[in-house]
Amino acid sequence: MLGLLPIAAGMAAFYETSFYEAILNWDANILLFLQNNVRNDVLDPIMKAITHSVDKGIFWIVLSVLLLIIPKTRKMGLCSAISLVLSIVICNGILKNVFDRIRPYEVIDGLKCIVKLADDASFPSGHTSASFASAVAIFLASDRKMKKFTVWAIVYAFIVGFTRLYVGIHYPTDVICAAIVATGMAILAYFVGSKLYEVLAKAFSKKKKA
Repeated sequence: MLGLLPIAAGMAAFYETSFYEAILNWDANILLFLQNNVRNDVLDPIMKAITHSVDKGIFWIVLSVLLLIIPKTRKMGLCSAISLVLSIVICNGILKNVFDRIRPYEVIDGLKCIVKLADDASFPSGHTSASFASAVAIFLASDRKMKKFTVWAIVYAFIVGFTRLYVGIHYPTDVICAAIVATGMAILAYFVGSKLYEVLAKAFSKKKKA
């Protein structure tokens, strides 16, 4: 982590630039619009429930385990699990420490967060990263017949990302960048997971015959 200190120092300087101020203004306008025009008493509990379903990646972890248990979906579960590990290491372990971005409700005047306040950095969104990492990996690893079902995982990932904005705990750029990075990790996890699955399947087949 010590090697990341110069980068983190550079990010601190970046946060003082006019370019970052423009980004912050764009983020703030979107979050305040959602708060003032979209939030309501009916949607609040729904959005909170969806966003909390991904706390600590629990929804995607459980889904990955279930897919691993079922023989026909084992490849999807393996790719999803690999992608989730990458998400934890890269997004939560590295990027959050490098960017060390303060949460939006701490700097945007008038913005209220309607869930428990976070104690870690804002960028990128861990919930969004885990969601896209798992969902895209599952979709890529599914066969043609299953894709009409697995596409709903990606839809859910988009909804999770939106809830992070709705509740006021992340900037739009946190969510957008998390989705992009996680999609890249999912593609990598798909290729690694597919190769690993083939190796394991062959090894298991030989043991079964023996």
